[in-house]
Amino acid sequence: MKTFHFKEIDWFISFPADGNVGKYADYDVVFVEGALEKSAHERKVKLHEILDLRRVEQNYPHTVGYFKLPCGGYSKPEYLELREIRTVEEFWAFLNAVNL
Repeated sequence: MKTFHFKEIDWFISFPADGNVGKYADYDVVFVEGALEKSAHERKVKLHEILDLRRVEQNYPHTVGYFKLPCGGYSKPEYLELREIRTVEEFWAFLNAVNL
């Protein structure tokens, strides 16, 4: 899975390898908030449900790290790329850049 870590708010958004087509906002993703906490759990949502939340919309810029989720989980990700995202359009461009 291709995974993006919104570092300041400790949110992980993972994209399954297949099954998504069309606009990114409608993609099915796996969302984890605070992955290192014992209470954290994964849930499947539409990408727009996460990006439309106040915590994302009102707190730009976000530092977003991209990595491929290893079998071991979310702890200590080794980023393949790290970007500062100032708008949702910049996030779409990031997704394009990693061939999502």
